[in-house]
Amino acid sequence: MTGTLINVGTVLAGTAIGVAAGSRLPEGFQKRVLAGLGLVTLVIGVDLALAWRDSSPLYVLGAVLLGGLAGEALGIERRLSDFGDTIQRRVSRRDGSSVSEAFFTASLLFCVGPLTVVGSIQDGLTGDYEALATKALLDGFAAIALSATLGWGVALSAGTVLIVQGGLSLGAGVFEDVLTGEALSALTSAGGVLIIGISLKLLELRDVKVGNFLPALVFAPALVGVAALF
Repeated sequence: MTGTLINVGTVLAGTAIGVAAGSRLPEGFQKRVLAGLGLVTLVIGVDLALAWRDSSPLYVLGAVLLGGLAGEALGIERRLSDFGDTIQRRVSRRDGSSVSEAFFTASLLFCVGPLTVVGSIQDGLTGDYEALATKALLDGFAAIALSATLGWGVALSAGTVLIVQGGLSLGAGVFEDVLTGEALSALTSAGGVLIIGISLKLLELRDVKVGNFLPALVFAPALVGVAALF
């Protein structure tokens, strides 16, 4: 889990730097930083979404639709927002929306993508954490930009990184044979679609309640597995 611990450290360090710098930036500068991050996030999302070229758009479409329905029924977005609001109320009298938004945005951005899955499995099986170290560097810079505008709630995503990447590393022997080929491509593509949704919110174009689409990350490889049975 060496790579995961490094990643957690860079997220926390990036958040500290971003919060310190963000308070000194004029509002106009903060908006430009957030818009720039939104544009880059959009490109990252499109790049990941195009992984369906190695799988099938139907798997991704099915996963996103089924995931959205399941997430809506479970109220995932509301629960995530309530979680962030609860933490914010305990430490401040201000509105908690910024914390919940920062937590969810950063968690999804840091934990969706091929480097998360492949790097964590590689670290768990062989101890080679080079891929996660590269991801950690990228996440650190992203944490600076996010926290400069959304605040310290980005630091909470370090817990998500620890749980997700740590879980994949510890269970690497199981996931090694499952998240490969089309299954990994479908998962990556579905994650890219969700990141595009995050970019729309960062750019203040539309809030599509991306949290309710999180089950798509489970449905995507599952649909590939079901199709393989036939």
